[in-house]
Amino acid sequence: MSERHVELLAIGAGPANLALAVALSEVAPPWLVENSLIVEQAEDVTWQRGMLMPWARSQVSFLKDLVTRRNPTSRFSFLNFLHAVGRLDDFINTGSFTPHRMEISAYLRWVAENVPVPIEFNKRAVGIQPIGLESGDLTGWRVTFSDGSAIACRNLVIGGGRDARVPEVFQSLPAERVIHSTEFSERIGKLDRSEAHRIAVVGAAQSAGEMLWASYQDFPHAQLTLLMRSIGLVGYEGSKFTNELFYPSFIDEFHSSHPVARHQMLEEMYRTNYGGLAPDLLNTLYHQMYQDRLTGTERIQMVGMTDVVATHMDGDDVVLTLTDRKTGNSDSLRCDMVLLGTGFVRSMPAHIRDLATSLGLADIEVDRHYRMLIPGQTGAGCYLQGVNEATHGIADSLLSVLASRAGEITADIIQQYEAGSVSSRAA
Repeated sequence: MSERHVELLAIGAGPANLALAVALSEVAPPWLVENSLIVEQAEDVTWQRGMLMPWARSQVSFLKDLVTRRNPTSRFSFLNFLHAVGRLDDFINTGSFTPHRMEISAYLRWVAENVPVPIEFNKRAVGIQPIGLESGDLTGWRVTFSDGSAIACRNLVIGGGRDARVPEVFQSLPAERVIHSTEFSERIGKLDRSEAHRIAVVGAAQSAGEMLWASYQDFPHAQLTLLMRSIGLVGYEGSKFTNELFYPSFIDEFHSSHPVARHQMLEEMYRTNYGGLAPDLLNTLYHQMYQDRLTGTERIQMVGMTDVVATHMDGDDVVLTLTDRKTGNSDSLRCDMVLLGTGFVRSMPAHIRDLATSLGLADIEVDRHYRMLIPGQTGAGCYLQGVNEATHGIADSLLSVLASRAGEITADIIQQYEAGSVSSRAA
């Protein structure tokens, strides 16, 4: 097995670690930039690969890019990207603060191509082991990859996102009959557009709504059924007062709060990011269903207050057993394909849990600067990005805090190098 060493290794070339790369390039000493590396399991940088429909838009302002809220003069801003590719005037003329999703993806790819921190693709991490743990002096991390190679580092930043949530009831179905939103764009195109498909969409949030609308447009003969536990579709909570809770400055307030208060805040903010749809998509779906009723061509059915309690195959049919939450009555739905808008597992991803087990940690905690807490003396740091809602607030997995978080992690790494090995609970 070949092995090499870098000072800083970041797993995942998504927005979180690209923001980190920009922060490193702007404030870190050159030797650290030169000895840092980002690895990505995919063949390129693509944002929300599974939901990259041409019409899909971001729900946040373009000013919440990788850098603007930390350094508004940076050459890696979204506005400078537009200027560089000759589209600044056109974007301004749209009068919109929310770019198309494909344009954000193109921006991220442009940053990846221009930032001085190297990025290697087709590198899927399969294991992380602590170095020096046996001697009681943790000095680094060894990350192994599917190609048999390994990279050792002193500082590790994990920013690969959360695990897709596939409810257990769907896991026994053939894989080719179930599409999670993370794979939607890549797999849905394999269906024959001319056939009269029966498609069930599970969920009541933005991803479910987008898959429903995309399927309606792409398969003109399909019958679509949206299944949801809630009473019906609702919009995101997006008032100006609510949006202040996504300020980077709110992280300090949230982090310093008692656990019970944190839980309350997360519950009250649920509809700002989960369980709702953007107003434009809600209106589009409603007006299309109304128009279909007028013309007698109804192809969308929405079924609320419903649980999918069992699934099985009957010949070539997928059969979903449904329970009505209002009455307790059971029914069944036959379909050809199930689309899951069920989001992501909110607990720590499996690879982080495995790392914690290897460290002997019962709980996974990070300090205010996103550094994993490990008892004892250590000079090695492990930072977690995008998985700290419980301690850093609901914005942790979103674009809103990317720039500021990247700056905080970079500053902490630099401080640790300047201070040398530290003897505190923050690893």
